[in-house]
Amino acid sequence: MKGERLRFDGWIAGVGTSSGTRLVVGHWPRSPFGPFSDVMIQYPDGERLLLAPSRAIADFVAATYRFERVEVVPVTVRPGGSEWSVLAGPLSLRLSTGSRSPLGWLLRAVPAPLVRSRRWAALCDIPARLMPGVRTLGSAGSGRREWYGARDLWPVLAAEAVLGGAGLGALAPLDPPVEFGFGSAPRRPALVRVTTTVELAAAPP
Repeated sequence: MKGERLRFDGWIAGVGTSSGTRLVVGHWPRSPFGPFSDVMIQYPDGERLLLAPSRAIADFVAATYRFERVEVVPVTVRPGGSEWSVLAGPLSLRLSTGSRSPLGWLLRAVPAPLVRSRRWAALCDIPARLMPGVRTLGSAGSGRREWYGARDLWPVLAAEAVLGGAGLGALAPLDPPVEFGFGSAPRRPALVRVTTTVELAAAPP
């Protein structure tokens, strides 16, 4: 029996820093919660922090992924072509992207209904596994299943991040992979256009 499927359409940016702190930003103009953004942070010692804009979103994300700490704070993401800015509680982040990658051009050609398909995600999971930590479908928390359909991709060429008043250093690979859920963002810093589907656990009969 299948549970309700919730779809989130937007962007995920994943970057590492020379301090060892890794950041994953979600920007979701279309979601069951309305437009919102959130940030997942993993510190060098492995601690995982979620910054979410409301208690309802924090509860949903924390039930789907794993964190040691959750903070409800204002989260603002401003896309601006190749320049993105993020303000989330103690975090200030600026990202600069390059030109669309060849893979990005290929992903743009995939029809939207196919991108949302679980079967397509399963097919894409095979080559995705060539990148350490990257998966396109798997099991999530609270008995949920989740899959990603990438629709575009840009490399992140520069990042400037300040967390709690301290600079996090230069842009670096997202390595080791983050451990919020079943998969990580790519090792090479990137901004990915994505449709994410979360299938809730089926209600008992």
